[in-house]
Amino acid sequence: MSTQASPDVTARARNIRVLLFDVDGVLTDGGVYVHADGSESKRFDIKDGAGIVIARRAGLVVGVISARHSASTLHRARQLGLDPVRQGVADKAAALDDLVAAHGWSVDSIAYMGDDVVDLPVMRRVGLAACPADAVPEVRAAAHVVSPCPGGRGAARSLIEDILRAQGRWDALIDADADRRP
Repeated sequence: MSTQASPDVTARARNIRVLLFDVDGVLTDGGVYVHADGSESKRFDIKDGAGIVIARRAGLVVGVISARHSASTLHRARQLGLDPVRQGVADKAAALDDLVAAHGWSVDSIAYMGDDVVDLPVMRRVGLAACPADAVPEVRAAAHVVSPCPGGRGAARSLIEDILRAQGRWDALIDADADRRP
């Protein structure tokens, strides 16, 4: 969406109030480091994290729906103030339904970024479906927006920027950040 957004995609982005992300392959590069003691760790991108902070400052709800349960994900979610956080979700569409019912959200106001076929049921229902550049072909075909960045390497940040630019809010948020720095 960054350079050649269709009028339809821009209109969809203007309506977004909720951003939901898959974790593995979207907020991370999809790699899981398994340590000798059986614990796991993941690599999260700082630019994605900064984008999430900006989105939250703009008043957007930002959360995750992940098929896997991970202590690393929960820790990163707490650092960034992500809410809702749904992990160990076998049926992501059912999780979306639960969230919509619990919060009274319109599905048209939700953007979701996923990277694999397990994300397709959610992507087909939300107002703006997005994916990283390295998503599987079926997901790229279903997405309204394909980030120029791979998962865990700025894909979430690029979506956040695109949405806030479409809403005419990005420049003011960045200017406000610059005014806070010494």
